[in-house]
Amino acid sequence: MLIASNFIRSAAVRALHQVCSGSIPHRAISTQSPRVAVLFQAIDPPVIGNVRKPCKPGGYRDSGADIAYTLRIKGIESITPDISPKPSNDHGWCFADTEEGIQSALEKGATHLWANTILFKSHPLQSSQKLSSRVPDVYVVGQPPTLVEKFDDKAYLNGKLKELGGYTLPQSWLASNPATLEKCISSITKLPVVGKPVRGRGSHGVKLCHNPEELREHVLSLLQESPLVMIEEYLAGEEATITVMPPSSEMPDYWSLPPVTRFNHADGVAPYNGAVAVSANSRVVTESELRDLAYGKVINECVQVARLIRATAPIRIDARRFSEGSEFALFDINMKPNMTGPGRPGREDQASLTAIAASALGWDYGSLLMKILATAQPLSSLRLYRSPF
Repeated sequence: MLIASNFIRSAAVRALHQVCSGSIPHRAISTQSPRVAVLFQAIDPPVIGNVRKPCKPGGYRDSGADIAYTLRIKGIESITPDISPKPSNDHGWCFADTEEGIQSALEKGATHLWANTILFKSHPLQSSQKLSSRVPDVYVVGQPPTLVEKFDDKAYLNGKLKELGGYTLPQSWLASNPATLEKCISSITKLPVVGKPVRGRGSHGVKLCHNPEELREHVLSLLQESPLVMIEEYLAGEEATITVMPPSSEMPDYWSLPPVTRFNHADGVAPYNGAVAVSANSRVVTESELRDLAYGKVINECVQVARLIRATAPIRIDARRFSEGSEFALFDINMKPNMTGPGRPGREDQASLTAIAASALGWDYGSLLMKILATAQPLSSLRLYRSPF
């Protein structure tokens, strides 16, 4: 498929240029046969800046089971809490991301921890003293916990990107109480707008508001669960999502999977994948569509974001055109893309947006997981992560 070969070729050329110029730092890649344990979310995220990120029901056990099961099918040794977990059930495939759960995975022989959970700087992967003696020998598929804590804040990251310049972003406002909300409403000259939490999950709390009364009611309801709410210019055009892959031994620079376009929105917002499978409202863009220079521009901006924050695992950036035929603006930068995928019984329609993008390269879900596994980094290096700002 031409779209796949073009993406691979262009990414490889960029990677070779970066290596030859010496601008990509050495990344430690594990050479041992991996024994992978997948972690699910069992710890409530802490309050960060007076804001708590909502937990996902089930703690990502569904995608964690998909990952562990499919890796096993691909011949990778999956370490599981249960000796023989049932493919039809989420339970028994993944370890809790608590200190005890991680210790249990390591005691069972895991060399690689797949952090299919929400991370933060007080997370055991970052802070546990009991794990310190194991740090040099453990590899992690995931972001540095301190990176996630800092950049899961949409208002903070968007603000930094605006300061730096070179990124296309929608206009936005921040409300922290009824008084600041009224100031926001008075300064908004065009409706509708979108109200959403600054630390959100999926489509939780995201709503298109068509008039000041609707906006006021929605933001005040969000302020009951979060002391800071983002109001954002509504981007009325096509929505696309782009997964940026981190460097690996095969591809030593950041690069993107083909973009996926979204459709069949519910009142202007893409529905939560738990309610509507993304395979029902998403597809990879065609070769002819990619001739639109707006795609190349937004892909370059997405890759630049991943390189700027020094992501060590895939990130997924949602973008949308201001209007039909216009350029795209970045509106949601996800540190942990959904990683569901087909394989287990009854999961045939559960391809994630990243898996849909990977299919254009000829990768099935298992091949995608193998590529991501190849980006695993030593826990010691993740603990040493320092933000670029």
